[in-house]
Amino acid sequence: MTRLTHVKHGPYAPPVAVRELAAVSADGARLHVEIHGPQDAPTVVLVHGWTCSTAYWAAQVRDLAVDHRVVVYDQRGHGRSPASALCTADGLADDLEAVLAATLAPGEKAVLAGHSMGGMTVMAAAGRPGFREHAAAVLLCSTGSSKLVDESLVVPLRPGRLRTWLTRRVLGSRAPLGPVTPVARRILKYATMGPGSSPVMVEACARIVHACPARVRHAWSHVLDTLDLDHGVRELTVPTAVVVGTADRMTPPVHARALAAALPDCVGVSELTGVGHMAPVEAPEAVTARIRELVEMYVPAGRDELEEAGA
Repeated sequence: MTRLTHVKHGPYAPPVAVRELAAVSADGARLHVEIHGPQDAPTVVLVHGWTCSTAYWAAQVRDLAVDHRVVVYDQRGHGRSPASALCTADGLADDLEAVLAATLAPGEKAVLAGHSMGGMTVMAAAGRPGFREHAAAVLLCSTGSSKLVDESLVVPLRPGRLRTWLTRRVLGSRAPLGPVTPVARRILKYATMGPGSSPVMVEACARIVHACPARVRHAWSHVLDTLDLDHGVRELTVPTAVVVGTADRMTPPVHARALAAALPDCVGVSELTGVGHMAPVEAPEAVTARIRELVEMYVPAGRDELEEAGA
């Protein structure tokens, strides 16, 4: 299980949950789930990416939980969710369905926001009955559906076999990241964040990413390497917004544009100038505002109003 390491103070310190529970996935894997905010408010479900944890969404949780019910969970092997031998896109979809079933009433709708591998989780689950029962709208943030290694700009070379091979070696490394040092921060900032990201932002991301065990990071890197969820994009029929940073090296804007072109109901693409892959940390206000807009447009009723409407 991942070491729990994150900043303790400031806007990126994770708030205390109102409730914690364990959702059980199809293969028996247990997933750590947190619920924040008022019980009767519109629900938002936040799905983090590769090597991250619930702590990654701290800024969004703190803002949204004032007037939203916010559900966050640790992907298997990340945060407080134990590692599993099953590392597949279908496994991610199973996990999301399990979390939705454990936290939402039958028929209750929510806005789902997925960052990076979290967005891929949403795409993998798009055709599932549990997803369609509960998803009112989606935000895909800093993500892509296929050709992730081929399109990555982490290795500063021209596109081709050499860049792809080197990128695969870098992202799939088995080496532990070690402690968060000045050199480690510089490497993380270069690979995953925009040039204008503040030391506070870099520190928050570094502590979260470095907490992910090397074996978990390596196992999921292979899944991302061969990922092809183009079919999932076409099945994502709910209103879907896309957000990407113009300085994203991990999933550059070419992915966001491809998603927008393929989505059945794309409701806008936001390209955040100078922002890297860690958009929810680098541009928290912009990401949170987009989530709020989706809730206002597609989840107008709180739980009490839903119950009254069904009475």
